[in-house]
Amino acid sequence: MEIPEGTTTTSTTTTPTAADDDKKYVYSVWASPPEDVAARLKKLMDGLRSEFGGPQFQPHVTVVGAISLTEQDALGKFNSACDGLQAYNATVDRVATGTFFYQCVYLLLHPTAEVVEASAHCTERFGYKNFTPYMPHVSLLYGDLTDDEKKKAQEKVSILDDSINDLSFPITRLALWKTDTQDLTLKSWEKIAECSLSPK
Repeated sequence: MEIPEGTTTTSTTTTPTAADDDKKYVYSVWASPPEDVAARLKKLMDGLRSEFGGPQFQPHVTVVGAISLTEQDALGKFNSACDGLQAYNATVDRVATGTFFYQCVYLLLHPTAEVVEASAHCTERFGYKNFTPYMPHVSLLYGDLTDDEKKKAQEKVSILDDSINDLSFPITRLALWKTDTQDLTLKSWEKIAECSLSPK
């Protein structure tokens, strides 16, 4: 399969058939934090998972939520989304908890103009419809916890990293991930392509 210019593939697939070309999968676009920030977040995530369980996943900010596409279409839209998008900064607001598996415990980010506009730029290229306002965040823990457990996990974040609320970092890379949301183990999730954003 031809990979759009400007992206790098990390998948090891065999030559696709016509049937494979038409098959749809669920994809998401993630903003990747720099390696030093990712290492800090992974340490925090590992600490939470050791106490509260849950699957392992890469630190990220979701830019485009789950959308069903063929791989060729997803790669084309991803390449279009990366084209002309500049690097931007993300800043943590606070540690928060949500009401479902994929938003259990997370770092809520400030919805600055550049953060919101980056998501709007990408969702438009993907034809993705947001039914709620974009809420930029970095998930720390996936799971179905009770309210008491979520509160304990939220408190644990401050114990594991007491200055996490002061975190600010640049977003210089986007990645296209295959993310079957029905797979709660996340073992089928894989990075398909990555691009570097234009310097500011």
